[in-house]
Amino acid sequence: MAGPSRVVSTAAIMGKIPVFLAISAFCGALAALMVFPIAASTGALARMGEEVLDEHPAELREAPESLPSVFYAADGTEIARFYAENREPVSIDDISTEMIDAIVSIEDERFYEHGGTDLRAIARAAVNNLATDTRQGGSTISIQYASLLVLNADSLEGRERLVMGGTTTMADRLYEARLAVSLEEHMTKEEILEGYLNIVLFGQQNYGVEAAAQYYWGVSAAELNTQQAALLAGMVQSPNYFDPVTNPEAATSRRNVVLGTMLRNGYISEPEYQEAAAADLDLVDEPQAPGSGCIAADLAPYFCDYVYTLLEQDPALGEDVQERRELIARGGLHVHTTLDAEMQRAAEEEVLATMPVGEPEGVIAAINTLDPRNGDILAMAQSTTYSPEDDGNGATSVNFNVGGVNNGGIGFPGGSTLKPFVAAAWIEEGGSMDDVVDASQTEYEYGEEWEASCRPGGSITLLPDGAGDTRDAWPVGNVAENMEIDMTVDFGLFHSLNTATLATAYEMDLCAITDVTDRLGLVNPDVTIDRGFQVNLNEGIPLDTPSFVLGSQVMHPLTMGSAYIPFARDDGQRCEPRAVESVTDRLGNELVVPEVDCQDALDPEVAAQVNDTLINIAEQQNSVGAGGPPFPMAGKTGTSHTASATWFMGFTEGLVTTSYVGRYQGIEQLYERTIDGVYYEEIYGSTLAAPMWYAYMTRDEVGHAYPHGDFPEASNSPFDDRRTPRYTTAQATGPTLPGDG
Repeated sequence: MAGPSRVVSTAAIMGKIPVFLAISAFCGALAALMVFPIAASTGALARMGEEVLDEHPAELREAPESLPSVFYAADGTEIARFYAENREPVSIDDISTEMIDAIVSIEDERFYEHGGTDLRAIARAAVNNLATDTRQGGSTISIQYASLLVLNADSLEGRERLVMGGTTTMADRLYEARLAVSLEEHMTKEEILEGYLNIVLFGQQNYGVEAAAQYYWGVSAAELNTQQAALLAGMVQSPNYFDPVTNPEAATSRRNVVLGTMLRNGYISEPEYQEAAAADLDLVDEPQAPGSGCIAADLAPYFCDYVYTLLEQDPALGEDVQERRELIARGGLHVHTTLDAEMQRAAEEEVLATMPVGEPEGVIAAINTLDPRNGDILAMAQSTTYSPEDDGNGATSVNFNVGGVNNGGIGFPGGSTLKPFVAAAWIEEGGSMDDVVDASQTEYEYGEEWEASCRPGGSITLLPDGAGDTRDAWPVGNVAENMEIDMTVDFGLFHSLNTATLATAYEMDLCAITDVTDRLGLVNPDVTIDRGFQVNLNEGIPLDTPSFVLGSQVMHPLTMGSAYIPFARDDGQRCEPRAVESVTDRLGNELVVPEVDCQDALDPEVAAQVNDTLINIAEQQNSVGAGGPPFPMAGKTGTSHTASATWFMGFTEGLVTTSYVGRYQGIEQLYERTIDGVYYEEIYGSTLAAPMWYAYMTRDEVGHAYPHGDFPEASNSPFDDRRTPRYTTAQATGPTLPGDG
């Protein structure tokens, strides 16, 4: 094949496009070209074009072809790709000689001889079109490429098609010819071929030769043989009509026409022609293009959706949501996320093992895991089928780990997972986990004032729970029986006793507790769900009733996970959850993404004292077999008032994992019903959520793969052995596992 070396950079091609792409067709230019004699030589046309453009300078703009954006896990595993046009750009070196020969033979057999326009081809087409019923075109590959580039630019900017691609006026034809001449002045023949074969449509939304080769035969463009190349080259004339999947007879006939031109032009011999023309189409069974979007993700579809919503809201990707979506669909972004692919697979397996999809309806198991060192989201899973259509049987696109602004849910009552924050506030106010509180009070009178210095008047009034509450007092009870007695703060937290938590809170300023929860990022998740992302977030837990200390406030699992990060760290800092490590554009330029954001939240001494109790809860809760837990762990169970939501918030030195089992539809209790073939008389955080957490965290690819050493000890801990609960009363009756309630 004539011409210089094929080793050309696609990026270099795109860099040269603006030099020749004059897309504003000025009336003066068109008029001048229209009066120019049709029989003029190519050189004269070029000179005339230069003079016209000198008189009427046109705006030049870059118009890169539409490329898919790809989301990756931290190890490079592909999560999903997003595209408006299925395209995989390749260099000319990665396209078979047969493909190049085929496209030149059928579309522009004098490609290597002309300078952008071919008047001989135009004349031949004109004679044919006048003399026969068949139609021929005189457009060269260069003209077609220039036309496609302008159409692509118009598509990217939402413009209507201007003068390219199928228009018939003389002015349009001459304008296309001028662009082709300019193109040839600034690009080599190989660069033009490379660009053309990467942008042209080959049917079924497959743009470019690589995507088409993979779609129809499961091979690369470099592996295309003669008959395959001829078929693709033949499709360019009419991609839908000559599609071999929907119209194999027409595609075969057209392929053989291309083979005839290859024979006539000396690219193949007579025996090669006969063999190729007799060959079957030999397509792959049920050709399928790679799916676009999170719906096609085999791994982490809900995390994928979460990342997509983050990018939709990122000003670095465009001025508005629509512009950002266009960039994701066409901009060729490479989005590298924080996801640990192996850990994600483990999370998906464990949620399904705990709660099969739709069994029972409206109930899920969910897991998310954070790296406390930086807030990176390592896993995010739930036991539903990702689908844009909620079929009422476990199919939904709603991500219940996050909030509505990220296509999530409204949250779940946190239950006793809030109680460690009350203990932390108690210590911050000068108390100790060894302090004794009166946990005997089982009701608080309505109208009673609770200290709240941050509220108008310095207090809040305990009010009835709605108009239907005609009682004189708010009743408070415990899951464990016979526990309405004096006890230490530690003992009350260990057994998750409501009377102990309220007794602790009653002796405090409630604003000291919300100050802790604010620092830990426990904000009210109620939002105005608007795909334009106008968000209405309250600042912190609304302080209008003391019941929030028992976990009445709804929270999202990811929010809860980030609130526990300070307990896992040795410095008490909390890190904002982070899902995206980097975003690069098609040229490798890095776009601005949120950096790691860790801020002081708890004094390390405070966290260490609370951890004395949380370690006891987790390690006694999960004392499996004689050896006990395989590494240090800490955590807290939680059960909502109606037992519709159950939790285990657990952590090691290197991981913070939220385990949730509960309803996402309704608030009916989970107990006294069958779940996955097992009837449950009672359900608490220790029943399903904690065992799921333990099974997941003790897998080799999870807890063992990250740091799992001892937690820092408090310098003034009141305990001789931090893993032995300090009981000040008789043993509780009722649930035998710690932390329920």
